[in-house]
Amino acid sequence: MTEVEKDVKEMKAFNVNGSILALGLFIGVSNSRELLQSIQAGTLKPEIALLNASLIPDVFPVLAAAHKALIAKSRESLTTRTLHSELVYNYSASKHIRESLKRCGISDETTYILAARFGASEDEMKEIEELIKGKEIDLREMESKADKSQIQKHYKITSQELAVSSLSDAITCRIAVRDAS
Repeated sequence: MTEVEKDVKEMKAFNVNGSILALGLFIGVSNSRELLQSIQAGTLKPEIALLNASLIPDVFPVLAAAHKALIAKSRESLTTRTLHSELVYNYSASKHIRESLKRCGISDETTYILAARFGASEDEMKEIEELIKGKEIDLREMESKADKSQIQKHYKITSQELAVSSLSDAITCRIAVRDAS
């Protein structure tokens, strides 16, 4: 098995509403600027969601955001232009599209990225691995690498709330109810 094949097998896949969501966590990413430019131009192939992984303490809130994105797509009511940008938008605490994509998506300087692709084939998973110039790491490392103070600030999570809930659960609750008001 080649190194690329080994790394591709480490990318995790989750069933969300009958759709497979493949996730890959990358550190030391050196081509964020090029990736962001491709996303903004609509030329990134395969289409993927790229999230600022420092704001993600666990996979669960990402799956909640993916669930909301898939429901919006099934109702033909996406807030953003694509299913993958909808995932980034839904992960954010903001109702403002630009602010959401800016804060929870990647920037020119982002070196820690979570890549997500709905319905990824084996070939697309390999393409994603080759597309992102960084080292793929295990998804279980999210919790230790998350910027907890930035997460608390972004989602307005208090220490009292964390006394009775986890950071991941607090984010998931906000994702679930954001559009209810």
